[in-house]
Amino acid sequence: MNESSLASTAALDVDILIVGAGPAGLYGAYYAGFRGLRVAVLDALAEPGGQVSAMYPEKAILDVAGFPAVKGRDLIEGLLAQAAPFEPIYLLGEQALGLSHDASGNAVVTTGKGRTITAGAVVITGGIGTFTPRPLTKGLDFLDRGLSYFVPELAAHEGKDVVIVGGGDSAFDWAVHLEPIANSVTLVHRRDKFRAHRSTVAKVHDSSVRVLVNADIAAVRGNGWIAEVDIAHTLEKSTTTLPAQSVIAALGFTADLGPLAEWGLEIDSRHIVVNTRMETAVPRVYAAGDITDYPGKVRLIAVGFGEAATAVNNAAAVLDPDAEIFPGHSTEQEG
Repeated sequence: MNESSLASTAALDVDILIVGAGPAGLYGAYYAGFRGLRVAVLDALAEPGGQVSAMYPEKAILDVAGFPAVKGRDLIEGLLAQAAPFEPIYLLGEQALGLSHDASGNAVVTTGKGRTITAGAVVITGGIGTFTPRPLTKGLDFLDRGLSYFVPELAAHEGKDVVIVGGGDSAFDWAVHLEPIANSVTLVHRRDKFRAHRSTVAKVHDSSVRVLVNADIAAVRGNGWIAEVDIAHTLEKSTTTLPAQSVIAALGFTADLGPLAEWGLEIDSRHIVVNTRMETAVPRVYAAGDITDYPGKVRLIAVGFGEAATAVNNAAAVLDPDAEIFPGHSTEQEG
């Protein structure tokens, strides 16, 4: 990933600021570069990829055009490589806070690190917004010392006794991927019904993964690092102690628009309303991807790519009235 030295300065001036480094945002960075625009990408998460990198980097995605199957991690790496020749500025681990406009109509965004970014236009590609994992209260003292909420690297759990807490897609996906490399995998769920896809549930039941239902984490112990957990069995009113060097809490997350909710945008059920140009209700501010809403909206990564290109093209025409909204196909460019 190409990071400019300008990323460390307190003030920045770009043509387009993209808020959100998920798939739609990264494709928007490429397309802005393709249009000859200077672009910065801002994201509160410390790594690019948004929800894909945070929640399912190893999962195969089946509905991206041109790929029968592509791992989340590989998709993000490809998007970064596609944008790299245009040298976008990545501002990661930095949240967008306030929005105003200067005398020329440019958007002025302030960030949680005290930075001021002036941009000809802003494209919001924040996915589901700011998402926060629901905590495993019994293990908070071991956060980053055996307790985690996501699995960005499977290898970090290799050879360990892993306990996964949850009954949704993430919990079962991680169980499937960790079972071949972990010493043991135990999945703990407080109910006997699951929210995960049936095929994945069946795959877990057919594997060596131990599935404990009507159960919860009663205690987490260790000396600096997790060593064991107590599992409380609700119906039997008993407790089992298991070795565990890794506990993954896949308990879901809460999501909201955070400071973006104060930008004067038209919002419908935590989504930003846009028109066919991907314009929001605020001048010079566009949106694309899962965060948007309009009649007939379909929330797919593939749709987000097209919306990002639409937003950037329309923003380019606003920034330069002599520019065409559609610049032609990339195959028509020399290179």
